[in-house]
Amino acid sequence: MATGRDVLVSTDWVRQHLNDPAIRLVEVDVDTTAYDSGHIPGAIGFNWQSQLQHPVRRDIISREEFEQLLSDSGIGNEHTVVLYGDNNNWFAAYAFWLFTIYGHDKLYLMDGGRKKWLAENRPLTTERPQYARTQYRANEPNLTIRAFSSQVMQALQNPQFALVDVRSPQEFTGEVIAPPGMSETAQRAGHIPGAVNIPWAQAVNEDGTFRSEEALRALYCGKGVTPDKHVIAYCRIGERSSHTWFVLKVLLGYPDVRNYDGSWTEWGNLVGAPIEKEAVISRPATEAPCPS
Repeated sequence: MATGRDVLVSTDWVRQHLNDPAIRLVEVDVDTTAYDSGHIPGAIGFNWQSQLQHPVRRDIISREEFEQLLSDSGIGNEHTVVLYGDNNNWFAAYAFWLFTIYGHDKLYLMDGGRKKWLAENRPLTTERPQYARTQYRANEPNLTIRAFSSQVMQALQNPQFALVDVRSPQEFTGEVIAPPGMSETAQRAGHIPGAVNIPWAQAVNEDGTFRSEEALRALYCGKGVTPDKHVIAYCRIGERSSHTWFVLKVLLGYPDVRNYDGSWTEWGNLVGAPIEKEAVISRPATEAPCPS
């Protein structure tokens, strides 16, 4: 998997490559209302809820379902895939994580996402592209970038691990279980013991683009999330934490970062799972500071 800021492409770059047959643009939203109202010309639309999640199990789609989705969408193994989406690329980052699990090599994220494209008054269309069907073949799932609840349990009170809660401070301290209007919830509020709260939004600029590498390293290392740790990021349903996974694993190149996509809707409902509600501002980096 490629790491570093080279995996980001600008809105200018996308505009210049709109007619490139080797590229597949994919907009990923929590639903397709935004896509239907207008999207980048040539972009395929993926619905995060119905297409990237298993319809019955609480799980990602299977390898076979992933292959069928990409084949039906006209995406081949040879295509360069550029992802973007709403909510500051939350769901595009989730798709990047999923594509990485199944081994797609030529993978990029449009920095700033849908928000920046709209702010710059760039072209939109309501026309859905029609690409010829392919025979996409995925790899066996790479689960080294995914965390399960059993692995989180093993990380509790282990100094070799760093748990990063990327939700709002109000969710972290248990003041609220979920943001207003969100249907996915849990019976209990709070956070996983030992987790440090670094809200996902601290990693982005006002226009939705990612902050500089220097600023990102200072943000995470300053709160004890250093490259020598086994890092597990979580949120409520796994989409905001995939954004933080992308920052740490892909942009900063941390060796071991996992997205706990079960997140709070699993942990807050899990029988016997320990919970804290106290605010933890930071856990100092005592072993290895971030490299400059």
